[in-house]
Amino acid sequence: MPETSGSTGRTPETHVIDFRAAEQLLNARDPRGAVKLLDEVIAAHPESTAARLLRARAFFAAAQLRPAELEFTIVLEREPDNAFAHFALARTYERQGRSHQARRHFRLAAALDPNPEYLKAAHFDS
Repeated sequence: MPETSGSTGRTPETHVIDFRAAEQLLNARDPRGAVKLLDEVIAAHPESTAARLLRARAFFAAAQLRPAELEFTIVLEREPDNAFAHFALARTYERQGRSHQARRHFRLAAALDPNPEYLKAAHFDS
């Protein structure tokens, strides 16, 4: 009998399927559906940085900026060198009107990865 997690009766394989389905939902512009799937995945695997990053992206896409900020922050606590997470957190701050905090994370993203989009957002020339 496959190992299940908690009282949900869901297997690790089911969580992988849910994660992949959440990716598809996010790509199909259904971030709220993605969040619902990822809530269960993260409840079973709170250590999963990939699931938290995907949920942060879904929160951001759903304009749920405080939950997005929290998830991006958790990802950065675990992976401080994650340039994308810095960039996405900066975008989250920017949408909240917190430009000073956004600028710091845009610059960290660009310093970690010279991606042209990150460099442009960092405004190193100003």
